[in-house]
Amino acid sequence: MQVFEFHFNPKVKPNLNFDSFCYEPINIYEKRMGSLYMVGLLENTIPQNNHFIEKLAKVIKDYYYRKSILKPEKSLKESLKVANEFLDKLIKQGNVSWLGNLNFTVLSIKDFKLNFAKVGDIKIMVLRKNILIDIDKKINGQDLEPYPLKVFSNTVSGKLAEGDLILVLTKNVFDFFQKEKVLDAMAQIPFFDEKALKKILEERRERMTNIQGIMLVAALTKEAVIGTKETFAPETLKEFSFKEVFSPLLKFLQREERTESVSGKSGRKMSMPKALKIPEIKLPAPKFAVDFLGKISLKIRMFFASLGEKTRIFIKNRKVILIATLLFILIIGSFFATRNEQKKIDVYTQELEGIEQNITTIDSYLILKDTQPEAVQKANLLLMESLEKISSLSKETSGLPESFNNQVSIIKNEITDRLFKLNSLETIEEPTAFHQFENGSFVPYKVVISGSDIYFSSPYAANIFELKTNGEENTIGTEKQINSSAVLEKAAAFFSAPNQVIVLKNDSPSRFSLESPYPDYALSDFDSFNQSLYFLDKKSGQIIKYPYLSAFQWGSPQLWLTGKTTKVVGADSIAIDGSVWILRENKLQEYYGGELQRELDINIFPAPKKFSKVITDSHFSYLYILEPEQRRLVILDKDGETIKQFQSEKFDNLLDFTVSEDEKAVYLLNGLILYKIDL
Repeated sequence: MQVFEFHFNPKVKPNLNFDSFCYEPINIYEKRMGSLYMVGLLENTIPQNNHFIEKLAKVIKDYYYRKSILKPEKSLKESLKVANEFLDKLIKQGNVSWLGNLNFTVLSIKDFKLNFAKVGDIKIMVLRKNILIDIDKKINGQDLEPYPLKVFSNTVSGKLAEGDLILVLTKNVFDFFQKEKVLDAMAQIPFFDEKALKKILEERRERMTNIQGIMLVAALTKEAVIGTKETFAPETLKEFSFKEVFSPLLKFLQREERTESVSGKSGRKMSMPKALKIPEIKLPAPKFAVDFLGKISLKIRMFFASLGEKTRIFIKNRKVILIATLLFILIIGSFFATRNEQKKIDVYTQELEGIEQNITTIDSYLILKDTQPEAVQKANLLLMESLEKISSLSKETSGLPESFNNQVSIIKNEITDRLFKLNSLETIEEPTAFHQFENGSFVPYKVVISGSDIYFSSPYAANIFELKTNGEENTIGTEKQINSSAVLEKAAAFFSAPNQVIVLKNDSPSRFSLESPYPDYALSDFDSFNQSLYFLDKKSGQIIKYPYLSAFQWGSPQLWLTGKTTKVVGADSIAIDGSVWILRENKLQEYYGGELQRELDINIFPAPKKFSKVITDSHFSYLYILEPEQRRLVILDKDGETIKQFQSEKFDNLLDFTVSEDEKAVYLLNGLILYKIDL
């Protein structure tokens, strides 16, 4: 940790008292609590309070390091209680001039965990990778509470990262830095450098004569702390003991000595066991170690063969040698396996630390979401990248210790939870079934809502099924199978390939045949705008416009895409709100006047697999996209930002969907069931 304190013009105003205090742990007990930093400024100071800030800092510091058994966060809260009692006592003694004039902040840092509290107008910021993060927004200007006095009320915690800069600035200094773009200049320093910072300040020295206050800069660097452990360290490996390993062998040899059939000087004979049972042991042993130890075993037998007669008689049973050799192999094999496992753990731990660093960076992006909307997208992409990495890692670490895999699982779950929240994904256990078709009756394939009536159609049936709001059902004959449908003004339009349009208004169908736009055309999905029809030809990649004439009559076809625009071959769906939206390869392309305006990458979680349909309208605020493969509906604003996602295991056969005219409900056709989602 490197700390720099900058005091600006401390003696210009005698009634303005400010100071900073930096306390680093000096023994093993204080190291458990980490570092403590304070910045204070007292306005309108009277002589009685010349040492007010110094006394307050000492009260907090002494109590903070007093109980090293507490966690830093708890200790800070307890210290602030004592500080409140100290201030309360001053008031009872009649010393009230500091009320409304005190600006004070306390920060504790331990293992990159920041806890802080403040009162008054002091700015606390973090500079991370050229991004300035205002982290004290969570503590708004808090008013002093009446008796019992509570000056310091809230504490805030957050996780920092190696290389972060913590900036604490009093108001006058912060305002000047904003005006002179000092903070912006600091953010452009690639790596924090004291000389570079002083150069920035030196360039503005002449203009600093009118500011009074403090800037404290703390640069976070990783340092070893006695008695701490790495976050994802596996369980401590058991120390190897020859005594433990050879204990079974020694016991066996002692038993052999008692039971082997040999003649001693006394001439006694003892019976020898017929067989030895060797337990099955499944410890890994590298092949090279087995080959090497096989040679060692041969050497051992040759060595024993060279011993005296009595010794050879004692070891006559070769199974003793076999057991000794096997145990030796197991020892070496276990040793190498343990070393290989530890190497893997070291590598994977580094990867986990990288992923955890990503999570910390994500937090900094999310703090900026109110002022920088693109920060949310950056956070989302980084989260999805982290999930991909840790999912791959979890497959590779399956054979490692359970404690390590538990850490992997915890981080993976944390990333997934964050993605669910950030992508507004709502899981519906029991969606509302609005209507259900009976087996053997009409089998719907398409659905569209016009006004308050819902229409179902199918490419396998020559009729349209109508469902009215009052529950009344009606079947309307069409003589043609329906391939797709769209909404007109106070009517519903249905397309029957290759070129017929059927319009339903007041339950009365009217038919119109469209002119052929070119040979071998294949019109598929379509939508309308100002009663004109826009068809998508997925095969040729053309968009064909049929301009509206009157009385549900349409004019000659027009190739809507200009010559400059690439054709939309392979597109999946079309929707129109004044612009023409094309859903293609899980991306949204916006066209206007026949030309491509922009392309939106839909970066959401879960990552898209296969979107099937998009719906919007000129009076709609949002874009609605269906993805049957992942059983969900996605709602985006027209800049591609995620508004809401709905997902359900019940959405197992999504065919089509439609949106009510007031955007208050979405109807999902799932097999024979029409589900309704209220928005």
